[in-house]
Amino acid sequence: MSTLALFIVLLLVVTGALFLGAIGYLTDRHPRLAKPLDACATWAQVLIALANLLVALR
Repeated sequence: MSTLALFIVLLLVVTGALFLGAIGYLTDRHPRLAKPLDACATWAQVLIALANLLVALR
């Protein structure tokens, strides 16, 4: 892998972790929105599916 590809993967991992943390925080502060772990797990599955799609199309 090139350095650029590794940098993009690192950027996606960090961004995904921050995004999931934000969703967990928001649902924890407003519990009627969703259960925190369910919301994070759902969005984690969506991000993993998108990453798999990107890898498959490459």
